[in-house]
Amino acid sequence: MSKAFLIKGKEKRVEYGHPWIYRSDIASVEAGAEPGDIVDIYSNGNRFLGRGFFNPKSQITIRILTYEHEQIDYGFFYKRVQAAWEYRKKVADTGSCRVVFSESDFLPGLVVDKFSDILVMQTSAFGIEKFKAELADILTDLIKPLGIYERNDIHVRELEGLQQEKGFLRGSFDTNVEMKENGIRFIVDIAEGQKTGYFLDQKENRAALRPFVKDGKVLDCFSHTGSFALHAASYGAGSVLGLDISDHAVETASANARLNGFDSICSFEAANVFDRLREYDDKGELFDVVILDPPAFTKSKNSVEGAIRGYKEINLRAMKILKSGGFLVTCSCSHHVDPEMFIDIVYNAGIDSRKKVRLIENRSQAKDHPILLAAPETEYLKCAILQIV
Repeated sequence: MSKAFLIKGKEKRVEYGHPWIYRSDIASVEAGAEPGDIVDIYSNGNRFLGRGFFNPKSQITIRILTYEHEQIDYGFFYKRVQAAWEYRKKVADTGSCRVVFSESDFLPGLVVDKFSDILVMQTSAFGIEKFKAELADILTDLIKPLGIYERNDIHVRELEGLQQEKGFLRGSFDTNVEMKENGIRFIVDIAEGQKTGYFLDQKENRAALRPFVKDGKVLDCFSHTGSFALHAASYGAGSVLGLDISDHAVETASANARLNGFDSICSFEAANVFDRLREYDDKGELFDVVILDPPAFTKSKNSVEGAIRGYKEINLRAMKILKSGGFLVTCSCSHHVDPEMFIDIVYNAGIDSRKKVRLIENRSQAKDHPILLAAPETEYLKCAILQIV
């Protein structure tokens, strides 16, 4: 096993528990180490720090697997996946949940989502890709799904030197999978839907709608496949309108509404949310509840300023179309917009819209997406429930 030596002083982040070592942190790597190999990590003073996946093609050159002298083999991965699954059985409805959340479960580059009896697996790092078959076997043994689908059609794989691909890993089945979340039925398109087909991280935030929507007129912006909208209908909303720019998302959301018998309450339209919010403001149309769950407005530090403007714009417009005393449920999944920054954006939107804003709840991602405190990158989802006066 080759050794990688860090530049003096760069070992501190490793000692504090951060699971990534960047190219700029490394002084040297012994000859023979190939992409995807496991290397031992040493300080400048030749002190053992850990063991991890090596990939010189990636800016994140080493992803730490363990801080111990232990064998990285089938048994190692079995114990890690088993621990992740046992944790989910304690904190989540395992009918639909995230089974493995990458670095937060000490399995860097691996994401596994469960939708009913089907698993969707994503391997985004070169090292974990080499163990894909073994991991599929482990998941089959522990969870006994009807099948496993691979969703590796993600750009980050190209940064690792991997090809994008998707398809069946275990079994053959209909890729439109029916699941339940908080008692509501959804069809999840695991082959063509965004990410792994559905955003499980908002499950608990959707359930938090219950006290605020009864008999109300609800607007769900960036509704995707209708998850927030259908929860609002389930919790007694008078009417719900979902907006999304994708025709495919609107069709799926409408089908999900019919599946639950909510098609008389919920309707969905393909629209540019920014434009539609301005139209409602211009016409003076008002709602009791507005939900904002946009895609990430920035995926790098270089575009944060633009993201701030985007978040402020939609929150300002949403505040202006809420009845006095109405509720705004506003979210951000951009890691580079941290929780403090996000609340500051919302506060400034309130100032510019001449509204008084009360914070009712400040929420994060569901418990099946745990946050590793040593790695701020694992905390990305913000969800604030606000009252606008």
